[in-house]
Amino acid sequence: MDASNLIRMANRIGEFFEAMPDRDEALDGIAQHIQKFWEPRMRGRILTALTEPEEAEQIKPIVRDALHLHAKELGRVQM
Repeated sequence: MDASNLIRMANRIGEFFEAMPDRDEALDGIAQHIQKFWEPRMRGRILTALTEPEEAEQIKPIVRDALHLHAKELGRVQM
């Protein structure tokens, strides 16, 4: 899956959690959703998008924050 589709999907997840009054809970929710429902290659690609300026600027700030905060967990393979 290409980065633009993943960014669009991540931003939609972010839109849902953005409405939460507790920002820390929202950041955790975004990361947990991605960890639970995205396969490892998808998670790896969205994390790579953070390092590409043109792609990173397309990611909503709340999603960028969640990805940065939880990058280590998202990069791990879940058994």
